[in-house]
Amino acid sequence: MKVSVKIIILFLTLVGFQPLFSQNNVVEEIVWVVGDEAIFKSEVEEARREMLLNNTRIDGDPYCFIPEQIAVSKLFLHQAKLDSIDIPDANVNRMVEYYVNETIERAGSVEKLEEYYGKKIRAIREDIRTQLQESELVKGVQNKLIGEITLAPSEIRKFFNDIPKDSLPFIPTAVEVQIITLEPNIPLKEIDDVKARLRDFTERINKGETEFSTLALLYSEDGSAVKGGELGFMGRAMLAPEFANVAFTLNDPAKVSNIVETEFGYHIIQLIERRGDQGNFRHILLKPKVPQEELDKAINRLDSIQTALVEEKLDFEEAATYISADKDTRNNKGIMVNMNQESNYAGTPRFELNELNQDIARKVGEMKKDEISKPFIMRNAKDKQVAAIVKLTNRIEGHKANMNNDYQTIKMMAENKKRQEILDKWLKEKIRSTYVRIDENWKKCDFKYEGWIR
Repeated sequence: MKVSVKIIILFLTLVGFQPLFSQNNVVEEIVWVVGDEAIFKSEVEEARREMLLNNTRIDGDPYCFIPEQIAVSKLFLHQAKLDSIDIPDANVNRMVEYYVNETIERAGSVEKLEEYYGKKIRAIREDIRTQLQESELVKGVQNKLIGEITLAPSEIRKFFNDIPKDSLPFIPTAVEVQIITLEPNIPLKEIDDVKARLRDFTERINKGETEFSTLALLYSEDGSAVKGGELGFMGRAMLAPEFANVAFTLNDPAKVSNIVETEFGYHIIQLIERRGDQGNFRHILLKPKVPQEELDKAINRLDSIQTALVEEKLDFEEAATYISADKDTRNNKGIMVNMNQESNYAGTPRFELNELNQDIARKVGEMKKDEISKPFIMRNAKDKQVAAIVKLTNRIEGHKANMNNDYQTIKMMAENKKRQEILDKWLKEKIRSTYVRIDENWKKCDFKYEGWIR
């Protein structure tokens, strides 16, 4: 096998001059070489810190698991170059700021995150960008290798029958639910009070009395308040239409927008920076308070509707269609659909209890099939207080997987196994044909894949 000059240099470095000293005398160490790519000890350490920050599960010794994962990634990235797989920057841009903001939130603040990694936020952002871009390239290679997986029912049955009975997965209790909601009336005075507060904030900012970010930290009712109202770079599609229409007309970071109403409440917005079709804005969100008497009125109205439903004077599906304020379920006869893409029930009306809104889960957890709940107050996906009643249309108690109740779950398991077999076969061949050198101190591992050590 031909070995490039770069590999020879890396090999000599690994064998003869393992500790490398930078100008500031920080020791660097090459622990693996895969093809003509080196894996440094610092790279492994940083990955370990990131996994700890994100509470990511590590299988076994991190100094075995992590470098092997990095090595596998490098094999896929090399194949991405050969296949000329390209990921549009716009796709990466949409994810970068979301992950940056999530990472800041987990760390507690930008300052704590910088201290944790020992680098500035700009460098951390670029690291995240690189990781996301590489992750998308890896997915691109995997999708190309796997192609379309189509299994016949007989193959799915065989897969199920081959699973030892004591190894069958336990399927948690799942439910199917219909819902009707009513939004309580918000008095005009409450809305006027919110707008008056926002106008006062705008005046104080324009006079230079207070920073926008300070007021956001103190008063905004959005999760971004902890970051001074900063949202991170986003495109129009990632924002509420009314918000985006105003935000993307701003061109002076010193100016504050007029008050904007969205389904979340009332906002004022300030531009931080624009990059092409992406914008970074900060905002202050205030929500009008719902008086208790209005909540009580909504509950009383729903109580009458619930009585009519129980007495079968009214059909739940018709009531949901013509009465419910929930636009996501109103046109679906009140049927809730699982939108969690990571769920086994994604795109279906079935939910595990922990996938439901907590207020709904508490109700249906104790209900029987076809039972209709008493009215209750819940916070919806927009964090608004609404009155609701729910009907439990189906309950599948927790059980060992079986073909009758869990065909889709078993089908997904069989398809995932087939995908993994294709990738494992490719990796085995790729490892065999790739130059690999592992430092002696890093070899004593039970690696997932064979062939690293020769």
